[in-house]
Amino acid sequence: MSAVGLPDSFFTADPHWRWLIVLYFFVGGLAGGSYFLAALIDLFGRPWERPLARLGYYVALPGVILSAVLLIVDLRRPERFWHMLIESETFQPMFKAWSPMSIGSWALLVFGAFALGSFLAALAEPRPWGWRWLSLFRPPGITGTLFVIVGALLGLYVAGYTGVLLAVTSRPLWADTTLLGLAFIVSAASTSAALLILLGEPRRLALSGIAALKRLDAWVLVLELLVLVGLVVSLGAVARAWLDAWGLLFILGVVVLGILVPLALHWRPRVIGGIATLASAALVLIGGFILRVVVVLSNQNLGVH
Repeated sequence: MSAVGLPDSFFTADPHWRWLIVLYFFVGGLAGGSYFLAALIDLFGRPWERPLARLGYYVALPGVILSAVLLIVDLRRPERFWHMLIESETFQPMFKAWSPMSIGSWALLVFGAFALGSFLAALAEPRPWGWRWLSLFRPPGITGTLFVIVGALLGLYVAGYTGVLLAVTSRPLWADTTLLGLAFIVSAASTSAALLILLGEPRRLALSGIAALKRLDAWVLVLELLVLVGLVVSLGAVARAWLDAWGLLFILGVVVLGILVPLALHWRPRVIGGIATLASAALVLIGGFILRVVVVLSNQNLGVH
């Protein structure tokens, strides 16, 4: 603690992360979460729910590509993005086991390869064409089962490692709690389920799977609320400085709009009729995005310089 009673993190320079990083965190969470949910459906769902799993794989690949593009564009020297993976002088792979950023860069790359494989497998499965063999990389076969299990674990890591990355930056809020990684994982699960519901419901795609996703999303939202309460409590004195400036957006945008209203619509869908499912899913996505806006952008002006 400093002489004025504030954590030392209040006296560090901010990283100047803006909207590109907010979008990277959000889209990366959707990519990893959608793959993870698709893998669960493939592994434990019924045969007629496989089209819903395909939808998850269709989301994951564009999501991981867009995440990589956003991360590269945000670099001061985007043309040197490969330096994050390759040593510029020796051209040897550069991996720093002690650096969440280095681990995250490699995880994003490897996860991208798994997302590509599952995307092609999902694309090939319903089509009698020459690439039908790609369906081997989806369950129920042994190869496909192992493939999606590893891919799902990588997707889960990609969805949550950004919270761990923030925790090692020595900035207020980010460095003053250990719950950001968990909050991002839970939020990625809820927003990914909401996205699959939003895309699958209008097409009447695997309705039993959609119903299961609705139930899952409701329980995950309850868990997310508990995690966020725990996060605020764990911040101690930092929470007051944070919520003084961003509290209204956090409470109304994340807690009320993104969690409590969707839960109310889940338990009382007749309140607004047939659009309750789509409205609830859309609000969850909005709340998940606002969460990342609050966490990333609030930090830029939080601290003493």
